[in-house]
Amino acid sequence: MAQILPYVPRTITVHLGLPDQWAENVTVEFPEYVKNVASSEIYPTWEPSAIRANVLAIISFALNRVYTEFYPSRGYDFQITSTTQYDQKFIRGRNIFENISRIVDEIFNDYIRRQGFIEPLAAKFCNGTTSTCDGLSQWGSQYLAQEGYNSVEILKTYYGDDIELVVDAPIRDVTLSYPGSPLRLGDTGPDVVIVQAMLNRISQNYPAIPKVYPATGVFNESTLEAVKTFQRIFRLTADGIVGKATWYKMVYLYVGVLQLSELVSKGQTFLAVQFQYPGPLEQGDRGGEVEVLQYMLSVLAEFESAIQAPAMDGIFGPITARAVREYQRLVGLEPNGRVDERTWNSIYDSFARADYFLRRDTLRAQALGAENFDRSARLGQYPGAELTAGQRDEKEGAR
Repeated sequence: MAQILPYVPRTITVHLGLPDQWAENVTVEFPEYVKNVASSEIYPTWEPSAIRANVLAIISFALNRVYTEFYPSRGYDFQITSTTQYDQKFIRGRNIFENISRIVDEIFNDYIRRQGFIEPLAAKFCNGTTSTCDGLSQWGSQYLAQEGYNSVEILKTYYGDDIELVVDAPIRDVTLSYPGSPLRLGDTGPDVVIVQAMLNRISQNYPAIPKVYPATGVFNESTLEAVKTFQRIFRLTADGIVGKATWYKMVYLYVGVLQLSELVSKGQTFLAVQFQYPGPLEQGDRGGEVEVLQYMLSVLAEFESAIQAPAMDGIFGPITARAVREYQRLVGLEPNGRVDERTWNSIYDSFARADYFLRRDTLRAQALGAENFDRSARLGQYPGAELTAGQRDEKEGAR
């Protein structure tokens, strides 16, 4: 769950020993790490398709360790170990085979995942002779390559037909998922969405934790109660504040209940990342990311008459572009109709506050009876200031 959308790290820190054993940590460039492991695990004389299949398995396993924060969530200061007992074989200073190096340079930012899931596959493997496992057989991959199998066919033989290859994944520095400062009542944003998504999934295994629904990224009273309950269950200070200890305990539990670091995983689906910035969007684009954008704009249109709600059809057409321009004008952004990261985050922040405001008054209308509630007075305009959980206004206080 840590980074939500996977990336390829520029570097990876390897612990040269067992996790609990004192040993040196070394930080190497990620492609050099993959070359080292591949040169340590397989033979350069193998068929190119076998080498490619093994390299993709090595990459995917390492990326899964980074994505799940497997070791940092346990308190360690490295991403992976050098031992095959836990991870993959890494030998500092070893020679790298030229043909393996060339293949890694071509595909080091490609990886395997299961269809519909986000996390890189925990692509476990063994040599297939002295040891066997549920994952890829290294020698078996060579035999299949000699029979004419390509790398994807080899991988599907061992990992199943429901895998797919992600190519040209983004590359960036390793970033720990903790947002850097505690999250608390009244906060909004994508980090709050992550907390809510983790709590909701963990609560399936620990039913005493109340669910937060819908998870729109507003740290409201229901989120506060869920955090406090989580903290009490796991013997953390039950102050309702998501500091570093609480955050990483959630990461650890979330990864565990979904088995994200296992070959047979329950999977992190795309549903939990629907409000994350998907990359630039503009007229002509199609897909789920556009539909999420249209949904947020439709909610904002309930508050601001200048915004015309687009149809939620996943097609970035002229009406969606106009709605984006109208929003950009309202908040002082360049009204170009294109959605860059700044525009997306601004729309999301406004949506999260507006959605909370809308749901608050809808629930109150149901409690008071429609005849006692002037809905048009509430939905005709945006409140004009940031709204936080527990906030009251003059009208609310008068009721």
